[in-house]
Amino acid sequence: MADINDYDDLDRRIVELLCKSSQGSFRQIAKQLTVHPTTLIQRVKALEAKGVVNGYRAKVNYLNLGFEYMGMVHVYADDVVDTQEKIKEIPQVMAIFDVTGDADIIVMISCLDREEFSDTVKRINSISSVRKTNTSVVLNVVKDIGDFVPVLRNRE
Repeated sequence: MADINDYDDLDRRIVELLCKSSQGSFRQIAKQLTVHPTTLIQRVKALEAKGVVNGYRAKVNYLNLGFEYMGMVHVYADDVVDTQEKIKEIPQVMAIFDVTGDADIIVMISCLDREEFSDTVKRINSISSVRKTNTSVVLNVVKDIGDFVPVLRNRE
């Protein structure tokens, strides 16, 4: 497993900038970092090859698309791996977390309406290895996972 100290300051600055916004050309990003575009391209390709950067996508506000029913479903399961694989198939699932604590799995779901929300929780409950669930409704998103920018610099 890699360590934060395996990366130099430029790598860290690149990751930080890409976390904030991956929009713009390599030339524009290189200018912000005061490096040559070729240097940036080589560094980004190396970060991709190491699995640090796994893709680029738009940051979407799901609430503004009408996905007003979000929840965290704590799942208690007999067969965690099988349950996770089955939950992955449900389209309303945003994220699946393998966790410690009371629950075995925490699932984040996002639905258009209350009926879809209820059906999604029931679908999770219907998986044969699920013993029970405990669902919390998200009232407001204060900080989204997409807003996370790790502290990468000044760690030496």
